[in-house]
Amino acid sequence: MLAATAFTAYRLAFRLARPVLRRLLARRVKAGREDATRLGERWGRATLPRPPGPLIWIHAASVGETVSIVPLVQRLLQDRPQARVLVTTVTTTAARRCEALLPAGVLHQYLPFDDLGAVTRFLEHWHPSAGLLVESELWPTLLRTAKAQGLPLALVNARISSRSARNWSYAAPLLRSLLSNFDLVLAQTPEDAERLGRFGRRPIACLGNLKFAAAPLPVDRAKLDRLRSSLAGRPLWLAASTHPGEETAALAAHRALASEAPGLLTAIVPRHPARGADVVAEAQALGLSAQRRSNGAEPKAETEVYVADTLGELGLWYRLCPIAFVGGSLIDRGGQNPLEAARLGCALLFGPYSEKNAAAVAGLKRVEALEQVEDSEALTAALRRLLQDPALRHARGAAAETFTQAQAHIIEDVLTALEPVLQKV
Repeated sequence: MLAATAFTAYRLAFRLARPVLRRLLARRVKAGREDATRLGERWGRATLPRPPGPLIWIHAASVGETVSIVPLVQRLLQDRPQARVLVTTVTTTAARRCEALLPAGVLHQYLPFDDLGAVTRFLEHWHPSAGLLVESELWPTLLRTAKAQGLPLALVNARISSRSARNWSYAAPLLRSLLSNFDLVLAQTPEDAERLGRFGRRPIACLGNLKFAAAPLPVDRAKLDRLRSSLAGRPLWLAASTHPGEETAALAAHRALASEAPGLLTAIVPRHPARGADVVAEAQALGLSAQRRSNGAEPKAETEVYVADTLGELGLWYRLCPIAFVGGSLIDRGGQNPLEAARLGCALLFGPYSEKNAAAVAGLKRVEALEQVEDSEALTAALRRLLQDPALRHARGAAAETFTQAQAHIIEDVLTALEPVLQKV
């Protein structure tokens, strides 16, 4: 009864919020954060025709989830050549990554708002044969409407943090109702499985994290060769997917180590590229020579800090830089995915906050591929050791690469578990 009442109130709130959502979309278009030609997709109005035959719908909200599903999509198309795949995302950044990473012929649309009219239009147009939702995408109207239409659903790579589990404990019937819409739930980690199991009506399986089995990030070989040539002989390190405050720590490390490592180049890839100008300004305020990649400039001999504020080039920088600090971890953002760097043989540094990728961090620490640092001073000290000790640097990079290569079985295990959900495809 509580779940039904809450759902009715939720659906009414979305109906009343339609004018607000329209204004929000207009502001996002002006800010360059929304595609003006595709706003109808947010209301379930498709901008592509539905192809004939079976259609597998996969929802991956943002960039991390999109990257994690690439090998799964590839195998689904290989194993079911008669089927097409539709991928939905929430963010425009993830939409661009879909275009760059997913096989030709995969369709993309933005997920509609969780409004009954928008969801109904979306499902009636696409009429998927099966739906796979990734990680923690629990949209009540979408799930209930899809289930009412008889759509087989699976939640894959499911996760729920200990904090979220505590919060949900005050509304356990609601989460239990949401999870009941899935025919199958596959958790990322045993801890996720245990936490989700408290709210489910069936045991939650854990077959491993899809992010562990993802393919290496792509790279433009011509750009890689050109930069390798121009940077040859220089000590390099990367601060990847950084947030405000983490660039400050990276710049402090550079200033402390520059005299010990002549020619040191610090590359910084901010998590949000729009912050590139701010990072350059911070570096220049410290008296450092800094350049922005989005301006078309490549690092010069005198460049000390290079801000790679472009999309889709992390694969380039992980290949160029033998040492990588992975951001979102010195501040309380849960830590970005370290496996992308590990897969390309980087010696890894990570801050104390790792909740979003706790299993990956623990596994990489276990094989001595990753070192966690508590603060800016510890980051500088760890970076000094890696710059001064090539053997340590190479050993950590090799351990990281070996660790990720051992996870290939996860895709096979997940595909086997999904077979009952995909039987109509």
